Amino acid sequence: MEQYVITISRQFGSMGRSIARELSEILGIEFLDRDIVEATAKRMGLPVSVISDEEESMKSTFFRRQYPLGMGMSSLKDEIFLTQKNIIRDFAAKGSCIIVGRCADYILEDIPNHLNVYVYAPDEARLKNCVENLRRLPGKRYGHRSGYPGSSQSDTGEDRHYDLQRRSSEKHHGIWYSAGA
Repeated sequence: MEQYVITISRQFGSMGRSIARELSEILGIEFLDRDIVEATAKRMGLPVSVISDEEESMKSTFFRRQYPLGMGMSSLKDEIFLTQKNIIRDFAAKGSCIIVGRCADYILEDIPNHLNVYVYAPDEARLKNCVENLRRLPGKRYGHRSGYPGSSQSDTGEDRHYDLQRRSSEKHHGIWYSAGA
């Protein structure tokens, strides 16, 4: 079978990460999420906590420069994005995998055999998932994709990069059904 990559983007609280993990087990391929953060920290020589904190607060424009005409140093957030972009491309070249978040749908749009999936759920289901399953409240992830070229996603998943969108809250369409469908 040819190598392929599945990217999973999701609304906070939609259980997209859990669906991606389950799907990777069903397909027997690598699941990548926090591994990308750890690889970024290692490659940049920074603590994982610094990468996590910066990554979660990414809201600025892509490649914003401190000086006119792009003369100057890019921000730490831009450096993290560029490092993660290279890491994501390295993982995709290595073998079939599922990559969660981190603008992977945009980063890998030019490679063959990729499927971009968006998992979403209504507010009530997301709140329930946050309270009952995730034990954390929505917050910083909403602005993560904004400002990057070609990444115009709204919180409803309206983005041209997705080949499939999956509502994770429907009856019989939870984690297992969404992963196995």
